[in-house]
Amino acid sequence: MTAAFPTALPRPVLALHGGAGTIRRDRMSAAMEAAYRAALTAILADGARQLARGDAAMDVAVEAVRRLEECELFNAGKGAVYTADERHELDASVMDGRDRAAGAVAGVTRVRNPVLAARAVMDHSGHVLLIGPAAETFAFDQGLERVAPTWFGTPQRLAQLRQARALAQGQVLDHDGQSAMAADAQAAAPEPGGPIDDRTKFGTVGAVVRDAAGHLAAATSTGGMTNKRPGRVGDSPIPGAGCYADDRSVAVSCTGTGEAFIRAAAAHEVGALMRIGGLPLTEACARVVFDELPQVGGDGGLIAVDGLGNVWLGFNTEGMYRGWVEAGGEPLVGIYRDE
Repeated sequence: MTAAFPTALPRPVLALHGGAGTIRRDRMSAAMEAAYRAALTAILADGARQLARGDAAMDVAVEAVRRLEECELFNAGKGAVYTADERHELDASVMDGRDRAAGAVAGVTRVRNPVLAARAVMDHSGHVLLIGPAAETFAFDQGLERVAPTWFGTPQRLAQLRQARALAQGQVLDHDGQSAMAADAQAAAPEPGGPIDDRTKFGTVGAVVRDAAGHLAAATSTGGMTNKRPGRVGDSPIPGAGCYADDRSVAVSCTGTGEAFIRAAAAHEVGALMRIGGLPLTEACARVVFDELPQVGGDGGLIAVDGLGNVWLGFNTEGMYRGWVEAGGEPLVGIYRDE
């Protein structure tokens, strides 16, 4: 499933995703669907106002992802999934298309907004990636907010972990489920559903932006995979894998099976196909999502915007929480394959 939004003239735009996976209408209550759409729409509308007043691409992308981290519907920040030892380890990255500056953090447990920590790494550390307690110390030295590790948790996410353990599933993607349901899931979600119920989890988040000056930026944040081994790091904090921006080609944010996106260097691959291979945005994105990623077991999708403001939102799964908006325009939001 893809959605491309071409433009004849350059335009400032913002696109968001909230994760890709098995997302089906018959497993979604009307109230929950409305909540997803409302959350994405509100963030996009604010981003449209930022773009209309001329805010920089990086500022718009980071603020959009920060807002997604604050919404417990999504698997980033508040509402992040649990590791196998019942903790939260969060990852995030940002990249600026003007000079390909990048910043990232991995395995943080006490920074309220990992995306702000990633930007601080880019702006103030002289490095690209900081991990664990050292990343947190740096973030707090920069004045970022500290929270207790328990702040990220929700009952639904804990139920997900216990379901995964009970059914011996191992690691589970944000939006992939099975046919059975454990008792914990029934408590968290009374209607029938998979062990990782589609109404109680929402996935890796990301934003890509083209601003009024023609610059590109990308930001990505995640809580990772339910029941992941402590210390596991996926694609989200890896520039070129889950996040990439280069004014010469494209800004990209990815979501899905992180190990596969790393092996495919998925976000950078889109840029290389455009800048070196000469492909337009739509063809480059489609080749990565539908040809390259499946060769390494990659399920998921990505959002992308090029230097003209052309937008692509696509995925090889049942659905992806997504949306986009032009400066001063009305947000467009989608969840399922057929929209």
